[in-house]
Amino acid sequence: MTSAHLPFVIGVAGGSGSGKTTVVRNIIEALGDGHVSVLEHDRYYRDHPSLRLEERAALNYDHPDSLETDLLVRHVEELRAGRPVEVPIYDFARHSRKTETGTVVPRTAVIVEGILIFTDPALRQLMDVKVFVDADDDTRFIRRLQRDISERGRTVESVIDQYLGTVKPMHLEFAVPSKRYADIIIPLGGHNSVAIDMLLTLIRSLKTMRQ
Repeated sequence: MTSAHLPFVIGVAGGSGSGKTTVVRNIIEALGDGHVSVLEHDRYYRDHPSLRLEERAALNYDHPDSLETDLLVRHVEELRAGRPVEVPIYDFARHSRKTETGTVVPRTAVIVEGILIFTDPALRQLMDVKVFVDADDDTRFIRRLQRDISERGRTVESVIDQYLGTVKPMHLEFAVPSKRYADIIIPLGGHNSVAIDMLLTLIRSLKTMRQ
């Protein structure tokens, strides 16, 4: 790839259940599925194979140290250089990485998505556009509850315990302060059509510049 055709990087951050996935989906639809690669930060949870399942379940997964962000940084650097990467696949029901990996190839745009992606200076430095998706706490909790039960095999009690024990306090300590690094803040989650349209106009212009 020549420098003019190297991928540009879009960071999409926000609290759990804020609507990040909806914003990412809108970006993919605007640019075309074949033009976007996605790296989810929560694929990079550190593995703890020596711990029992109960011990892994009790860990704090909402602190930045729970994620292997330096590996994510290396993967973004590789994609920006035009090289494919092998990303971890995480089993959320068992709180462990799978042995297999997934191949991500460089495309016009690379989306880095996650709650804590703006807390890491090296990762922020690689982003051309930084977007923070905002939503009220009640909406975010309900979305997280529904997702964790239907997609991650959790019980209502475990989701509530985790939310009160680590999700909410870590959100206030790390995610909320990182909002100041955003270039664009989208209120009302992923359903703010005006803000999303403005974001997509900017991203389309970046795509044109890289073609």
